[in-house]
Amino acid sequence: MKVFERYFPLFLLIGILINANGLLNDILEPDGALYATIAKHIALTGEWSNLYGNGDDWLDKPHFPFWITAALFKVFGINAFAYKLPAFLFWLAGLYYIYALAQALFSKYAAKVAVIIYVFCLHGILNNFDIRAEPYLTTLSIAAIYYFFRAQENGKFINVVLAAFMSACAIMTKGIFVLITIGGGLVIYWIKTKQWKQFIHYRWWVMVILILLFITPEVYSLYVQFDLHPEKIVFDRTNVSGVKFFFWDSQFGRFFNSGPIKGDGDPTFFLHTTLWAFMPWAILLYLGIIHLIRFRHRDVNTKRWVIYGSAAITFVIFSLSKFQLPHYIVLIFPHFAIITAAYLTSISREVELKRLAVLQAVLLLLAVVFVSALAHYSGFGNVILVSIISMLLLALHFLFINKTGRSLTTIIATGISFCLIVFVYLHNLFYPRLLHYQSGMMAGKYIRENNMQTASALFSGWSYTFEFYAPGFVATLKTPDQLDKFIQENQSHTIYTSLDGLDILTKGGYKFTLLKQFDYFAISMLNADFLNPKTRRAAVEKMVLITGVKKS
Repeated sequence: MKVFERYFPLFLLIGILINANGLLNDILEPDGALYATIAKHIALTGEWSNLYGNGDDWLDKPHFPFWITAALFKVFGINAFAYKLPAFLFWLAGLYYIYALAQALFSKYAAKVAVIIYVFCLHGILNNFDIRAEPYLTTLSIAAIYYFFRAQENGKFINVVLAAFMSACAIMTKGIFVLITIGGGLVIYWIKTKQWKQFIHYRWWVMVILILLFITPEVYSLYVQFDLHPEKIVFDRTNVSGVKFFFWDSQFGRFFNSGPIKGDGDPTFFLHTTLWAFMPWAILLYLGIIHLIRFRHRDVNTKRWVIYGSAAITFVIFSLSKFQLPHYIVLIFPHFAIITAAYLTSISREVELKRLAVLQAVLLLLAVVFVSALAHYSGFGNVILVSIISMLLLALHFLFINKTGRSLTTIIATGISFCLIVFVYLHNLFYPRLLHYQSGMMAGKYIRENNMQTASALFSGWSYTFEFYAPGFVATLKTPDQLDKFIQENQSHTIYTSLDGLDILTKGGYKFTLLKQFDYFAISMLNADFLNPKTRRAAVEKMVLITGVKKS
């Protein structure tokens, strides 16, 4: 314990820096870039109630993250760093709430271990590079759980207000279903401890009223944009209620597969997703859950069900849902971190710690093999340099554990080294090269770098990164008639399109000047053909930036 306590500040600093490293890279398509363009539109127009994406009214996610991002755009300008910074700050705030809740439920020691585990988990670090709603949602949810728990423990009204406020912000980030994650653990705890009076205690009904009050900006915005305009076409139909979508279709509709956005769920999806997403701690998490089940009769800490119950009910709902995406599981990473930390800090037998240390060491060696093999196969990063960096980090790791001895600190340090080896490569060598194949981003940067004072547009296709990186408003032209109107209104213009788009223009009798050609690949969906330099040329598409479009 003393060894870990001594190195905790160092571990935390390294973790914050490796997560902050993702801030320096550009925005990844599709979701991150789409959300950035929505916030950009708010910042440029000042229309805080209306969300626009794909050139139309956008009804999918609530407003809160877009409001926060747009506010940062107003301060720092419209750029990738300003898009990522607020999400990162929310993530940082989440570390405090994980610590505070874990300490309240277990101990200060377990709380520190939980924070380090959360800081160094694979999909968590990826989420601080590929920003969606999860950094906001995760922090708001764990903060709401913390204040909810504190309100029950000490009855202070300020905790009720804070729990309601955090819950409302979480709802305005993802939807009403998040209340199950926030309140589910407390309900299970009340049932387990037979606290039946809690279900009718006035403070919780006050909290419900406060939540409804705090979400009125969201409800009002949806009402103004959609309910007052039944003529708008949304999801290929009219008479769409934004308020109904918010309270029902966006969450319950997806769960029951009855809403406009459908999926095809697999009950085992998040079981195997967790294995890679929560690396290098996933196996330790599963061992902790098995240990809890095996020795449940020894469970004297019933408060743990505040977090265990929340994780369980959320995981089951995700698994039963028909709409599933890997990043959804990040919502309960704080829970996973606390559960894993509680398990690790409960181990008293040295032999068991040694076995877990060996398991972590195997994963660490696999990380070295993975980054070296990926660099060799893809050519993204000099394989010799990557191998040297990885081996140096590996050597430093073994020097450190030889100094600290075999203990829980060794297990934690090995997980940290795993993430360092993986993400020093991914953040600094792999993704910077990969992002060059986001042709929309490269085209938008080309316009900025050449200080082209022109109106920009997309024709016959989409690119969220072009919409974001190109200066000012970017028009979305879906038909030749829209193109004709655009070029008539904007004599000076640049248009981003595909080779198919050029073919449409040529056959339609248009003339144009080719400015630059770009390679495009959907880099969020990598495959072997693209990663292999020998087959990459055939895997990529060609996109172009043109100007001077006119009919001959």
